[in-house]
Amino acid sequence: MTQNHVPGMEASAVSVLKRAVELDKSSRFQESIVCYQEGIQLLMDVLKAVKDDSKKTHYRERIKGYMERAEQIKVHLNREKEEGKYHEQIKIPENATGYSYDKLFRPYISDTLTEVWVEDPYVRHIHQLYNLLRFCEMLLKAPCEVKRIHLLTSQDEGESSSQQTNALAEIKQSLQAHKVTLDLQYSSTIHDREIRFDNGWIIKIGRGLDYFKKPQGRFSIGYCDYDLRQCQETTVDVFHTKHTKTT
Repeated sequence: MTQNHVPGMEASAVSVLKRAVELDKSSRFQESIVCYQEGIQLLMDVLKAVKDDSKKTHYRERIKGYMERAEQIKVHLNREKEEGKYHEQIKIPENATGYSYDKLFRPYISDTLTEVWVEDPYVRHIHQLYNLLRFCEMLLKAPCEVKRIHLLTSQDEGESSSQQTNALAEIKQSLQAHKVTLDLQYSSTIHDREIRFDNGWIIKIGRGLDYFKKPQGRFSIGYCDYDLRQCQETTVDVFHTKHTKTT
């Protein structure tokens, strides 16, 4: 990186670290850790590029401070996980953007993640089936080695029942090409919405995967990129358990 790139890199670091501090103050610790780590790496890249000794000292002090805070959060999180007390709540406001599956779930995905359970009674209509597909695509692109996805949902008994059956069969077949197995089960009594990772994280979304608003049109901003899609108001509760339920 040349000297000309330093201001841009520093601006990026400041932006990411500002977000880390905001998340930290809101007790969204797992997300703040991700931002702290990204911001620290950006500052380290800046440190390598600058030549002025006083600036180097300045960056080293900032990096040290952020690293110490990140380490404190890690200790706190590990203690809460061990004691089974971890609980984080994220409130998604009405019409908010920036809550794609990647942004929402990425802080809880690790390289040890291999199995996922999705319980959602409403994976029936076409947009809900596409939500599931996008969730699966997110997992395939994430830094993990998912091998099995379990879906528990209710079965559509109306006119669009064949649409649900055919779509889920196609998703299952497509996942097999990526060496991922989709286990599908139906329940007529399911009401809860919950996503569990075998690394211990449990994410409960009030609206399940279906928290996005319908876009204004097929060629409107947000139709393809869920980070730009407006959301319906909902609450996300995140827990961690050392023993993830498998049935």
